Amino acid sequence: MDTPVCLIDTGSEGKLCVQESALQILQQIQEPVVVVAVVGLYRTGKSYLMNRLAGKQTGFALGSTIESKTKGIWMWCVSHPTKAGTTLVLLETEGLGDVDKVIYVTELTECIKVKSSDEGADDSSEFVKFFPSFIWAVRDFTLERKIDGKDATENEYLEFALKLKHGTSKKVMEFNLPRECIHKFFPSRTCFTFPFPTALENMSRLESLGPADLSSEFLEVTDRFCKFVFHESHVKKLKDEITVTGRVLGHLVKMYVDTISSGAVPCLENAVIAMSMIENEAAVKEGLEVYKSGMEKLKESFPLELKDVSSEHQRLSSTATQTFMKRSFRDTDGKYLKSLEENFNKLFDEYLCQNGQASKTRCEDLLSSLSVPMTEKLKQGFYTIPGGYDLFCKDLEDIVKKFNNQANKGVKAEEVMEEFLKQKSVESETILQTDKEWSKKDKKIKKETEKAALLEQKIKVEEEKLRQLKEKMEAERKIVLKKIDEEMRLQREEAERAMDSKLREQADLLEKGFKEKADRMSQDIEEFKRQNAEVDSNKTSEFADMLENSNKRHDEFMALMVQQHREHMDAVQQRKLERREEPPCCIM
Repeated sequence: MDTPVCLIDTGSEGKLCVQESALQILQQIQEPVVVVAVVGLYRTGKSYLMNRLAGKQTGFALGSTIESKTKGIWMWCVSHPTKAGTTLVLLETEGLGDVDKVIYVTELTECIKVKSSDEGADDSSEFVKFFPSFIWAVRDFTLERKIDGKDATENEYLEFALKLKHGTSKKVMEFNLPRECIHKFFPSRTCFTFPFPTALENMSRLESLGPADLSSEFLEVTDRFCKFVFHESHVKKLKDEITVTGRVLGHLVKMYVDTISSGAVPCLENAVIAMSMIENEAAVKEGLEVYKSGMEKLKESFPLELKDVSSEHQRLSSTATQTFMKRSFRDTDGKYLKSLEENFNKLFDEYLCQNGQASKTRCEDLLSSLSVPMTEKLKQGFYTIPGGYDLFCKDLEDIVKKFNNQANKGVKAEEVMEEFLKQKSVESETILQTDKEWSKKDKKIKKETEKAALLEQKIKVEEEKLRQLKEKMEAERKIVLKKIDEEMRLQREEAERAMDSKLREQADLLEKGFKEKADRMSQDIEEFKRQNAEVDSNKTSEFADMLENSNKRHDEFMALMVQQHREHMDAVQQRKLERREEPPCCIM
């Protein structure tokens, strides 16, 4: 993006609305995103800092009056300067100036929920898992950073400003509440104090000033600020450590705005569930497109042997499954993966039919071409002479030999040849009636030799097909296992980070003498542990069921394939026995 665009605005009825043009920009970003949002009073330098993060002098509007130039929420997407393959999404909010527009951190629990269950329950302890780092940028800072007469760092100054007061009076509680909320919701906090940037008369044209016109101290802090944001801001994540791409962020923006406009409270859990449906359906579609694209390319080479089609099917379905896995999330019951597998199998059957038809057409055309001389001889009565049956058998053997030597006949070669020989058996029987030179025994031996070769080839084809299907099922089962292990790992890491944050906050309260608050927090920590243990247990059970169902589907499918293979082999053996009783024929 060359310039920022409005992402969220206020419609004619006063309700929030998402700008479709901005939404389309997000939908096209397939990379993970790092989101940096700025909030504060109007005319406090928000736009200048955001422009610097974008690596530009201008972009977000810098107003020169007390009127806020930014209306709604504006977005600027640029390549992340230090994280390859990542997009930096800058969000500038409308400057706050009147009481109606001020959003207090103390009201966060009323503005957003983590869980959809337990209406009215306080789930704010869950916020720490998802909330971003908090950076406090203090402009026009001219005071000395000293605490108790000693020099203090910017972060020490922030913690001093957030220090709680002892007491239970209304005034003390009002003083402590916003500070407690910042401690609770934003365990990761950093402060930057910016000196006055330039002479007062230059402030109205700040965006046009060069480095020489700006305070060196101001530029130094600005540079440190940008480097900190670039290096310390992480890729946006949802519950269960789900990575947010531009496309996913676009869906979330639309969901949150629609929810707020309806008067409801946005819920992270519901958003993830809704996102999982959208993304998993799209993941199935993407996986199928990868598979179909590859198979359509393979189709250009039809007819092929079964092992070649099966091998490519296995490779493509594995690649397509990996494509699905990259985009899918929260498919804990394997519903969408199963849908993908079912579509693979359905499409595979269709491609097998098309390959079979291509093979049949090629083989029929080939035999038709090879048998042209024989057809002419039959018309001319060439075989209606003594020894004609011998000549007919020799010509037929030549056709079979030339046919077998031809490459790329595909999977229907034996079936087409069998049908061809059946058709020729009528002609051979007629010729045999006029030629008594061959003995019954010789003709029968020739017939059985040729038939045995054809039947053995069919057995090999079936066994190869079964082997490849076994490999396919095993490969896909390994993919499921890998997905389960990865989701369990991410879930536990998320819980560990949240627990670590709570323990640090409790230790900080104890150190500063707030034992009562620390004791209350112990109860929260124990409840958090209990909830995490319950979630872990449920997840483990869900994944165990998922694996069991996957194994069950695998075993049932393999049992079916083995049974079909056995039935086919029995049919082949029965046909072999039946043919031994058939009347003698030249090549059969």
